[in-house]
Amino acid sequence: MAVPKRKMSRANTRSRRSQWKTTAPTLAACQNPACRELKPPHQACPTCGQYDGRQTLAV
Repeated sequence: MAVPKRKMSRANTRSRRSQWKTTAPTLAACQNPACRELKPPHQACPTCGQYDGRQTLAV
């Protein structure tokens, strides 16, 4: 296994770590016309319990 011979400089370390970014969660509006709450896509709505026009959760 390769082992570094010299200490990595602060500039190199920080420029490598500058790519560690977080992203905002993707949210989609609920398809239920009465609800329209934001929810994660491809999941049942936690507010009304519907997914793809069907009631899937008891709310």
